[in-house]
Amino acid sequence: MENVLLLTSILIILELFEATMQRASTLYGVMEKLYGWYSKSIFFFFLMHPAFYFTLFVVIATDRLNIYMILLLAFKVFDLFYKLELIKKIFIQQKVPGDLADMLEWKIPSWFFLMGVVLYPPLLFYALI
Repeated sequence: MENVLLLTSILIILELFEATMQRASTLYGVMEKLYGWYSKSIFFFFLMHPAFYFTLFVVIATDRLNIYMILLLAFKVFDLFYKLELIKKIFIQQKVPGDLADMLEWKIPSWFFLMGVVLYPPLLFYALI
């Protein structure tokens, strides 16, 4: 049980790190920060998502692949590739549909960045117990 709590606590810390690194007032600001890492190297972009790698480590180390772990991995993969697709549309192709352009300027509440902290650690906890 102490391993479950330790692994969940580590994920909480990593999610807080990600939330801090991505914090901005609008979605465009978030994407701009992520594009800054992406433009240096795609590897830097992926390094800014340590919770994803930690989740992969937990799957391998614990040999657990139940529905909670699959959901956690699916959410993480979707999150990463959605961000990459937004970066490609906004900064590389510079073809932003009107609906997306409006969404990019919406103000993001400060609690929004803590959604990963609220969503992912409980999934990991339930996957490990």
